Amino acid sequence: MTDLEQQAIVVISESENGVLQSELWKILGVDSRKCSRIVKKLLDMNRVERIEHRQDGIKTYRLIACRGPVDPNLLLAGADLIPCVACDLECNAEECTLLLDWMYQLAICEALPEGEANDGDETAPDDE
Repeated sequence: MTDLEQQAIVVISESENGVLQSELWKILGVDSRKCSRIVKKLLDMNRVERIEHRQDGIKTYRLIACRGPVDPNLLLAGADLIPCVACDLECNAEECTLLLDWMYQLAICEALPEGEANDGDETAPDDE
């Protein structure tokens, strides 16, 4: 993805209601033809959605960022799944001990070097 395509995604994503294509090319500092090419690439990559829009009788398009798939690894701390996924307790997230323990485990996993995750199962070396 080019720098201009990245910039376009950022601009579109930051706007709650999307951005008009007729405004995007001005924001990016490119001509409308170049902007159309950028938008076409973003559409092909399923990064934006384009909705027809009329402004002062002139047809343009509103560009809205598509949400990408959620990374399931964001729900894990080591091998532990975030407890809220299957939780049916009505608790305050700031005081939930299950969630706080999970967040503590997440902090530990982030602090450890790659491949040294602590699963809580420490075994003594074999005495032969």
